[in-house]
Amino acid sequence: MTGSLNLGDFLDRSGDPDRTLFIEPAAGPEPKVTTLSDFDARCNAFARGLLARGIARGERVAILSANRVDYIVAFMGAMRAGIVPAPVNHKLPRATATQVVADSGARLVLFDAARETELDRGALPGVAFAGFDDPGPGGFEALLDPGAFTPVTPREDETGFMMFTSGSTGRPKGVLLSHGSHRWTAEMRMIQTPMKGERVLIAAPLYHMNALALSLLVCAGGGECVLLPQFEAAAFIDAIGRFKVTWLTAVPPMIAMMLQEKEALAKGDLSSVGTVRMGSAPVNDALDAQIRNLWPNARVINAYGTTEGGPLVFDAHPDGLTPPVGSVGYPHAAVQVRLTGPDAPDRGVLELKSPAVMSGYHNRPDVKSPITEDGFYSTGDVFRRDENGFHFFLGRDDDMFVSGAENIFPGEVEHVIETHPEVMQACVVPVADEIKGTKPVAFVVRREGSTLDEQTLKSYVLDNAPAYQHPRRVWFMDKLPLASTNKIDRNALRARAEAEVNGG
Repeated sequence: MTGSLNLGDFLDRSGDPDRTLFIEPAAGPEPKVTTLSDFDARCNAFARGLLARGIARGERVAILSANRVDYIVAFMGAMRAGIVPAPVNHKLPRATATQVVADSGARLVLFDAARETELDRGALPGVAFAGFDDPGPGGFEALLDPGAFTPVTPREDETGFMMFTSGSTGRPKGVLLSHGSHRWTAEMRMIQTPMKGERVLIAAPLYHMNALALSLLVCAGGGECVLLPQFEAAAFIDAIGRFKVTWLTAVPPMIAMMLQEKEALAKGDLSSVGTVRMGSAPVNDALDAQIRNLWPNARVINAYGTTEGGPLVFDAHPDGLTPPVGSVGYPHAAVQVRLTGPDAPDRGVLELKSPAVMSGYHNRPDVKSPITEDGFYSTGDVFRRDENGFHFFLGRDDDMFVSGAENIFPGEVEHVIETHPEVMQACVVPVADEIKGTKPVAFVVRREGSTLDEQTLKSYVLDNAPAYQHPRRVWFMDKLPLASTNKIDRNALRARAEAEVNGG
């Protein structure tokens, strides 16, 4: 491990410099292998190239691309030069992506071939563009200036990189994250999750904290990474067996999609997997059972993190207690956690304090800071904790809706629905109601072969939850739609529910 203060230089250089660091299965007929020394040299070359181009310390470089090793080269190389990389969600609408790049103040945008026309360049005067797939003078390779480079020594609070929120509740916000904050995160995670000898599979998008923080952990911790450009269930299954992957990261909908690939699962070899880390959405009993059926000998981690607060919040129980299904764990010893609201301390909005918390939002004076006066980040996520201190995610505070004066958190209703033995997944959303104001409705994925009908499921919820929580309508689907972060797209389902109700 390097002792550098620069997050872009957090690279384990011990052992063989020609050991494999990254494998890209989709890079050509044969997988492309990037060694530790090659990766290190390209990071230095990009840092030198940015400075030679006149981009100054503290200025921004936006990245609009599917996953690839040069995405991480650009990310870490920019930080070595004290320049701030800003990954951009490439699934955003063109106008929104253009606005995000403008908000970032980027001097340069890096893009892959599929994203070449996804920005309105006319609305970005003075911004330069370079294509990862362009071999000419306007491409990424032309930016590289090979040679030795000494990374800048940043202040602890100096911005290392910028990430953008999903924009599900408004215009995406640029989150400022310091070198010190995510160096601390990597150090703590290496203690919690050693990477030596692990081969990690990443298919979640690098513009999302889940994948990006894990790629940093692999680099800092001495592991290897199989990097897919995007998540496709059959390719994900194939990569596990083909490359003897030992460590997976995913969100529950990704696993649910894998389970539908019967042919790929039958042909695949999943036996190498020793750790499955779930994140970004709750794991219900049915999905947990399916995961453990696929990987009976694997450690299954149900994790929690946010862009603003970092990926390290919860950990194993200090007394060695086994976490209940659905729990995200016990508060990490280095993180202060509290629940606030009328039902606190056992239920409420999660607030946390740690060195990983963001410095603030970039250029957004219109947005109220979520940092409290005493330095806690208010996540907006509602949790409950049990008698042993294990925490359970219930839903977003802003997902909560009122039906006939009763507060309904969709996660609570989904949990009840998903305890039905014939249900795999559920998503509950509100629709307008003349009497109640809003009322809950549900979209449900049944287990294979199930003939469960709407009335039976509604009666089940009435028998197992307060009457006001039961879904007034239930629609069955083969799979739930995903947003750009691979979470269930609640906004799309809410729009569909309104159309179904109004059309009916």
